[in-house]
Amino acid sequence: MRVRAVAVVIPACDEEALIPAALKAVRVAAGHPDLGGVRVSTVVVADTCTDRTARLAREAGAAVVTVSCRNPGRARAVGVAHALRELGAPAAPGWIATTDADSEVPPHWLAHQLARAAEGWEAVVGTVSLPPASPLTPVHQVRYESGRPSLGAWDHPHVHGANLGLTAEAYLSVGGFPPLGVGEDHALVTALRKAGHRVLATDACPVLTSARLAGRAAGGFADHLTRLTAPGEARKRRRTAGQTRQGDE
Repeated sequence: MRVRAVAVVIPACDEEALIPAALKAVRVAAGHPDLGGVRVSTVVVADTCTDRTARLAREAGAAVVTVSCRNPGRARAVGVAHALRELGAPAAPGWIATTDADSEVPPHWLAHQLARAAEGWEAVVGTVSLPPASPLTPVHQVRYESGRPSLGAWDHPHVHGANLGLTAEAYLSVGGFPPLGVGEDHALVTALRKAGHRVLATDACPVLTSARLAGRAAGGFADHLTRLTAPGEARKRRRTAGQTRQGDE
């Protein structure tokens, strides 16, 4: 499939501290030379924001939709609907890419997804990474990447709204993001697979996400990181971090 229009959708709730970096990373990815001729529209869904998230997103050139639902599934769905209306997709073959306001996509993120679309994949399910300086990074890698092969691409079991892309046609065929407070990304990918769409789970283009322990959605990625600091895991994390520091010296 040759994509002519891309919608990047980012839900955000009080993310004024992090969204400028997230949008800068998306702008860089949208300017990749392999995207020549592809229209890219970025939509930020400001959900129940009480800070300057919406203002900063507009100043960064993103379209902003405001909602008051405190629901990532609804927010993502509203953002996708707005973007598809703007792009005229799926009449013009369109691609939907989603990330999060506390994440920074790599420069080749969109180019990577569209290259997979050209190979016939209808959805690309990527991975996330934590900042190297985070003390949680070593423990997270052990837990998160326990099934990684020693060589080759990793057909991984994870789903992250921070690193997801799919055709507009496939998205609409399964009803889009469901109105879930958590797990809307998992539910969408499950629906795609059940419907027989070609879904690629790959670690080839990870997105950098924050290591914060206080997230915006209960049961989300921050809660996963919090569980790594539980008794026993916290001691293991300290030992691992200490070994890492010794190795760096």
